Amino acid sequence: MTRFAIALASTALALLSYFAFPGHTWLQQDTQIYVPILEHLRDPAVLRNDILVQHPHVAYTLYDEAAISLRNFTGLGFHEVLAFQQIVTRALGIWGLILMAEAMGLGAIASMVVAAIVSLGAMIAGPQVLTTEYEPTPRAFAVPLLLCATGLLAQRRWLAGGIAAAAAFLYHAPTALPFCALLLLCWWDRRFRLSRRAKLTLAPLLLAALILFLTSRAPGQGAGEQSFFASLTPLQEQLQRMRTAYAWVSTWPFATIAHHLVVAVILLAAWWRIRAKCPPQLSLFLLGLPALGLLSMPASWLLLEHWKWALVPQIQPMRTLLFVTLSMQFLTAAAGVYAAAARRYAEAALWLALAVAPPLQPILSGIPNYPHLHTPELAQLSAWARTSTPPDAVFLFPDAGHGTYPGIFRSEALRAVYVDWKGGGQVNYLKELGEQWWTRWQQVSVNFQPADLPRYQALGIQYVVVQARHRIAAPVIFENAAYCVYAPSR
Repeated sequence: MTRFAIALASTALALLSYFAFPGHTWLQQDTQIYVPILEHLRDPAVLRNDILVQHPHVAYTLYDEAAISLRNFTGLGFHEVLAFQQIVTRALGIWGLILMAEAMGLGAIASMVVAAIVSLGAMIAGPQVLTTEYEPTPRAFAVPLLLCATGLLAQRRWLAGGIAAAAAFLYHAPTALPFCALLLLCWWDRRFRLSRRAKLTLAPLLLAALILFLTSRAPGQGAGEQSFFASLTPLQEQLQRMRTAYAWVSTWPFATIAHHLVVAVILLAAWWRIRAKCPPQLSLFLLGLPALGLLSMPASWLLLEHWKWALVPQIQPMRTLLFVTLSMQFLTAAAGVYAAAARRYAEAALWLALAVAPPLQPILSGIPNYPHLHTPELAQLSAWARTSTPPDAVFLFPDAGHGTYPGIFRSEALRAVYVDWKGGGQVNYLKELGEQWWTRWQQVSVNFQPADLPRYQALGIQYVVVQARHRIAAPVIFENAAYCVYAPSR
């Protein structure tokens, strides 16, 4: 196939994965955090009374600069420019998977079959991460860029691979760091016989690190709030164990750890079956990244749970476990295609079943990929707040509990939310934000009563939103089938 045909196939598979399966979401997960920060960075007057934007954690990524630049250039909204980047990086990741399969001697059609299977994604138990992210977050861009880099390196296109890895590093350095360590090993190990030109592979990464350092010094990025060498305080540890327990391996059930070990064994079995087809540089990444993922569990246990190093929950090294499942899917899919070509159909069925098991597991368990969170009533409430309340207004959803709809409201209405459960997910990044969030959560999240309205006013809250079934005896200033809004000052 021509390069154009492969590019067209990669784009088609990316669009299929975006619009069909595994699909995409918006304002359901971490975009509830990133979008308000982006809106505030673009216009400091927007959401300036919201604690999320007062403590941004995007200093060490170009995710925000890229999104804001694209929005200013195109005139589109953040939803559109982030979705565009999500589709483009998915296409590059699929192209990388095709290059990886072709480096193993598979034909173009067989390589696309392998890429299509891997692009189905998988949910990784424990660190709560996906191999194909539904939302356009920094990691959602970095992982496919690393797959692109792996494919280019498998084809011995070293400089191009270094550029792709540098792009991943600029989007999400914690995800790219294990890959960079292995790339350094390639550069240093004479067995890979890098030419003088190939040794320039590290130059893009060094430039990317310099760019991140310089941009992190810009005002409003929050670099000064992130502590790299501090130890966790007892309160920080308490909050993180409560709110972000997935970063603490001691909270995982043993079955989760055993699951990753079993996946690693399957990965090794598939690699052993087709090892003769796998170039050394490709084997390095297909085995090295999963090995680092497995090592991240004892490393996190030591560095975080015993040494209390505050940097560990910020980079969340155990999310490298996604490469265990991802590599397993690729190798079992490739082994299945090879077995089918050799007419060993029973063996092919076994390998292919193992490859598609991770993306099918949530479906077979009855877990939806993305719950229905956006409702007409919430859209009406957001539109009313955006057009009928002051830009500096502060809202409270006292009966929302752990619900995520206040975060959707914040991003769509562009109005501050005093506190919400989703926002507490940032306690692993910033000490000051965590403490402020916890104080506010304790103030307003327990046993909402109508008599609390004067107290809310004293806290600086102008509007209180409760679910319609909790309607109270007070003047309503907005209502629909789902929500009622009250003003404590009235």
